[in-house]
Amino acid sequence: MNNFKHFLEKTGEIGVVEEVRSSVISIGGLPRAKLGEKIVLENGQTGQVLALEETQVEVLLFGHQPVRVGDWAARTGEVVKIPVGKELLGQVINPLGEPLLPNGPFHKPKFFRPVEKPPLGIKERLGVNEFLPTGVAVVDLLVPLGKGQRELVIGDRKTGKTTFLLQTLVSAIRGGMIGIYALIGKKEMEAKKIVDFLKEQKIFSRTVVLNASSSDRAGLVWLAPYSAVSLGEYFRDLGKDVLIILDDLSLHAKYCRELSLQTKRFPGRDSYPVDIFFSHARLVERGGNFRLKDGKQASLTILPVAETIASDLSGYIQTNLMSMTDGHIFFDPDLFAAGKRPAINTFLSVTRVGRQTQTPLLRSLSRNLISFLAEVEKKQSLVHFGAEITKEIEEVLARGELIEAFFQQKSRVIIPINVQIYFLSLIWLGKLGELKSEEVEKKLEEIVKKYQKDKEYKMKIDKIIGKSESWEKLLKNVDAKAS
Repeated sequence: MNNFKHFLEKTGEIGVVEEVRSSVISIGGLPRAKLGEKIVLENGQTGQVLALEETQVEVLLFGHQPVRVGDWAARTGEVVKIPVGKELLGQVINPLGEPLLPNGPFHKPKFFRPVEKPPLGIKERLGVNEFLPTGVAVVDLLVPLGKGQRELVIGDRKTGKTTFLLQTLVSAIRGGMIGIYALIGKKEMEAKKIVDFLKEQKIFSRTVVLNASSSDRAGLVWLAPYSAVSLGEYFRDLGKDVLIILDDLSLHAKYCRELSLQTKRFPGRDSYPVDIFFSHARLVERGGNFRLKDGKQASLTILPVAETIASDLSGYIQTNLMSMTDGHIFFDPDLFAAGKRPAINTFLSVTRVGRQTQTPLLRSLSRNLISFLAEVEKKQSLVHFGAEITKEIEEVLARGELIEAFFQQKSRVIIPINVQIYFLSLIWLGKLGELKSEEVEKKLEEIVKKYQKDKEYKMKIDKIIGKSESWEKLLKNVDAKAS
């Protein structure tokens, strides 16, 4: 409730706008204002106290309404909060919880949560111990993720990052999770595209799309990731596993820089504010796997996105984010240009806690697969330099070609993890006959459809994988069954 008269009577202090600098204003006459306190102007617009000076307070504005010198302002005695509740599922909202593209009647939640709050301490935290299937084979088998992990998705523009994020979101929600997709400083059309995709996949009713577009005030864009995490914490406290996508934090950092320059603060490296690391670290640290008050556990998985320029992983914001997350998935523009989808460079990607969530079978498979792919690359180099091709090298390259084709995945294809394991074992054992690499996609699609529709077939695959403790044991079981 942004009623100026109500808060004026409540706090008994009235301020006057003395200076306007785009999204930041200076207000005099609020001697008891506190850092982070919510401020209401007479036109109903809200803001947050950024800094305290001798005779003025600096306030970050969130609304679109014009502000003039001489306008009145009142303290609220409260921090900035966002309405939270199940009513927001299947809606597109802004960082203040207001509807943008109403999906049917909008009922505003009755509960509110502070947008900024300290992360939970070590006593409430548990290790990341549950596997998060993304439905993308190259990630699930080579760069696995766990529920509660903070994994950076990084790469140049237009290299397939959003496609991967949406595939992961679909897979997570079908697995029972709640999804929150935060668009930070993007074009307004992006939100509509994402909503259309989620509706097409029939998962929009379990997703909240939070949008702060490039046409919004810088203050509202700055608020977006914090609001998304606060909303995620609400669902986490209900016992739900939550996946939050922050797209993207490198753009968010640019808005932080803009606000810092408007407030005339001393600039740091590349003119970013000196506390930019803290700004993002206090956000990302709110993710994790947690023990709830009832003894159960729930996770808050955060996938921040960062954009690189010409594949430069050494940028200031990029290295900051890499150092505060549990690994990164790198989308390589060279692989994208070569036609690989998804264009993930598995040799430059890292997962620090994902492997501990894998079953012994998946760990064994992953080790063997990584070694084999390294061997394929080595043999390809030898062939490139004119080395003689023996039958052994020919077999390795042929198998590598089929695995490479297996990792090629369309944007709307989600592959169940057991199908990934089973299909890879068929390739390894040569049980697909004279199948060519260009036919792999069609064959895989047939198996996925059969797995989803034929209960007996699904049970058969699940049983084979369930009783296999290692990659070698799986190959024996599949070979025996296929024979």
